[in-house]
Formats: sequence, C-alpha cells, structure tokens
Amino acid sequence: MPLPFLQIVQKARDAFRSGCTRSVDFRERQLKQLLWMLEENTSEILEAVGKDLRKVRVYVLADDGVNFSVDSKQEALLLEVNVVINEIKSALFHLKEWTKPEKPSKGLVNAMDTVIIYNDPYGVVLIMGAWNYPFQLSLMPLVGAIAAGNCAIIKPSEVASASADLMARLIPKYLDQDCFQVVLGGVLETTMLLKEQFDYIFYTGSATIGKIVRAAANEHLTPVTLELGGKSPIYIDNTVDMGIAVRRILWGKCVNAGQTCIAPDYVLCSEAVRASFVAKAKEVLEEWYGSNVKSSPDFGRIASDKHFTRLQSFLNNGRIAVGGETDPSERFIAPTILTDVKPTDPIMQEEIFGPILPVINVDSPSDAISFITSRDKPLAFYIFTNNSKDMKMLVENVLCGGISCNDTFMHAAVDTLPFGGVGYSGMGAYHGVYSFNTFTHKKSFLGKNLNPIAEKLISARYPPYSERKINFLTFLLKKRKGFSLKCLPYLVVFGIGVVATILFRAISKVRANTVQSC
Repeated sequence: MPLPFLQIVQKARDAFRSGCTRSVDFRERQLKQLLWMLEENTSEILEAVGKDLRKVRVYVLADDGVNFSVDSKQEALLLEVNVVINEIKSALFHLKEWTKPEKPSKGLVNAMDTVIIYNDPYGVVLIMGAWNYPFQLSLMPLVGAIAAGNCAIIKPSEVASASADLMARLIPKYLDQDCFQVVLGGVLETTMLLKEQFDYIFYTGSATIGKIVRAAANEHLTPVTLELGGKSPIYIDNTVDMGIAVRRILWGKCVNAGQTCIAPDYVLCSEAVRASFVAKAKEVLEEWYGSNVKSSPDFGRIASDKHFTRLQSFLNNGRIAVGGETDPSERFIAPTILTDVKPTDPIMQEEIFGPILPVINVDSPSDAISFITSRDKPLAFYIFTNNSKDMKMLVENVLCGGISCNDTFMHAAVDTLPFGGVGYSGMGAYHGVYSFNTFTHKKSFLGKNLNPIAEKLISARYPPYSERKINFLTFLLKKRKGFSLKCLPYLVVFGIGVVATILFRAISKVRANTVQSC
C-alpha cells in the first residue's frame, strides 16, 4: 500500500536532515545513477513515450506475442533521452565548480573582511512534470535538484501514464529511495500532495494549473518555478531565404505534433510574404511526409480526445490554406496553415498546442511589436529577418522568455542560456547552471576581524557622533567603480596613523610600568 503523502514528504525530510545530500560525492553518484538509468533503459523509455504520445505501432508476431515499433523514434530519442543525458553530463562536468562557495567583490569598508556566498540546497523539493515530454520535463529539473543537494518528490503527469509508471518503477532502482521518490495519481492526488509543505516547487504545464500551484505554495510561502506556455509568435519579412525559413518554422511546429510549449503559435507577416510562405510550406510538407501525412511514421498524434476536439474546432477559424485533414479514430490532425484569421478568433485567444498555424497580416516590424505587446508575454519569440536594424528593434521591444532569430526551438537547446518564461508564460528559469541556481539558496556570509586595527577602522560608527566621523564613514562607504589608486595615499596615511597611535600607547604603557617598578 502506498505511503500517505505526509509520510512520503517526512521520509524525504528526514533524509535531507541527515546531511547525506550535502556531500558532492553523493550528488555525483546519484547523477551517474540517473545517467545509467537512461542509458540502460532507452528502449523501454521510447516504448512508454510511444504509447503515451501515439508514436507507436502495435503488431503481433505469431510466436512472440505483442511487440511494439516506435514511430517518430528520432523525436523521442533526441527530446526525451539524449537531451536529459546531456544535461546530466553538463552537471557532472561542472558540479565541483558550481558547489564551491563564491567570493564576490567587496568595497573599501570590508577590505579586511571575509565575504562569501554559500550555495545551500533548499531541502525537499516537489517536481511536477508534464505529459507532452514526460521524461524530459520531469527529469531535467531533477538533475538540477540533485546537483544542488536537495531531496525530491517527483510527480509525473497522469496523462502520460505509461511514462509515469515506468519512472515509478525505474527511479527507486537507481536513485536513493529515501531522498528521491515518485508519486503517481491524478487531480485528487495532486491536490492532496500540494497541501504538504515543501521547500521548493517546480511545475511545468498550463497557466491554469500553474495558478493553482502558486496559490498552494503561498500557503507555506514556498518559492516556485512555473514553466508555463503561451502564444509564441513568429515575425517573417521579405529578406529571408523562404525555403530555409519555412523548413525551420514547420519543424518547430510539427515536432511532437505541435504539442510543445515553445512551438510557434502564429505568424505575423505581410500579404506578399504570406503567399510565399504558404506556397513553400506545401512543398516542404509534401517532401517530409508525402502526399498522405497520416501514413508517415514521422508525424505524431494528439495525446487525448479532449485535446483533439478542442484543436479540431480551431479549423473553423479563418481559411484552410494548407492541410486540414483529421481522423478522430487516430486523433490525427494534419499540419495545417490558416489564413484570413482575425485577432478576435478563438484560435488567437489561447495557446494552440497542436499542428495548426494561423497567419495574421501586419505591414511592418512596428505593427508586429504592437500586436505582440498588446497580449500576454510569450514564452518564445521567433524572428526571421536578415535586416539587422529590424531584428534589433524587435528584440529590444518585445518582452518574452527567450528569442531565436532565424530558427525555432534552438535557444532552448543551448544549456548556457536560461530557459523560462515571464509574466503569464511563467517565472524562474532552468537548464545548465540555471537549474542548479534554481534549486539553490544563495546564503551570504560576512566574517569580521577582531584585531585592533580592524576595530579602529570601523570605530567611527560608535557614539558619540561627530562631523569628523560622518565624513570618514562617508568616505569608507562611498561606492566606487573598481579599486581606485587615488584612495591609496589616504589609506597609507590613515594606516600609519593607526599604527603610530597603537605603538605610542604601547610604549607609554611600558614606560609607565617601568617607572612604577623603579
């Protein structure tokens, strides 16, 4: 029988309080174990992802029973397994560097002091994954949590049930069972879990559920990272190579059948650019998937009936210029481009999260900026132009989570860049060192010196107060750009004065003692 959530969290808290996760060696061992878990179980992971996201075909062999063949293997391998493996390796390469106490710069007033930033783990963290990339979005944050020295409760999405079940089976085999636990269940279990007190919560999913997670965290003043989504726009102008631009845009839209938080959500361009874009899109889709997209092994399916019905209703918005074919029995929706879409149409009111791409006409970069900034801040913004002036204007005037210029998706693959949203598209960031920082409390430390010279330097803060003390303290506390040699003569004179005073008093005391003894 599963442990009650209170006992699960307490078990992790007891493990954290034991101090075992603070050891860098322990963190390295757990990261290596997670790496081995992925490498040794790649086939099972691909099979589970295939079942959840309809990237799998089932066929029967006469002697061997039921077997599975994973379609879209490239997508599943690259975006569910390899991306997490690389994140783990990056953490292992840099772990000793990340965990070392930091020594920031210090001002003149602290010249004789020790100033340090310690990287402390938060404690017990809750990681809530999403169904569209069930392994990546549960395990990538876990890498950061382990590297930072935390214990973690992992709650995979119940929508991707095969992947969730596999994680629940594999993680206890490879990771420390007291420090890292998997909780399964749906809405009821998630609601109960959120009533427990955690030291940090990391959630990936919709803004609607994100608000619920934030509200639950507020009950305990728990810090959160919310990786949400939003309508990520594309701007295209007439300076691009349309053949290359269309390939990069459609790849970003068609990966995982558009069920990606940073998938391009709509296109902003002029009428002339739209005509060229649509014509080239027809050619590219034919090249990739053939004349019958549904029969292609490289195009996925929609994850649920509810999601399929919602997407199918969007096909009534505007005019279908490319695609539009559907099959409810397979939850199949072909890659579709819609034109003549109005900003007020339903498809423009929420994140699409599917293989449908509406096109809105704008006449200039300024019009595009006005359109985007009148809406919620997007998670990603994609700019396709060879005009550096326009690119600069668009980058500087659109607030969003991240930007790729002349490509889609790829900024999220650079682990030296933070990945995260802003405003309605989320808060906080991760990937690479930013994952480590997300799960780390930066604890400040100031170590003062008790020797007489150090005390003399700061004694002006004590009463009785005077103008001389005010002027001296103002000089010490004044912010300076770097270290200025102009201060050196004053410091030398002041130091000589302090030393002379101390020596004079010491000599006077010795003389007095000598006179008394005589």
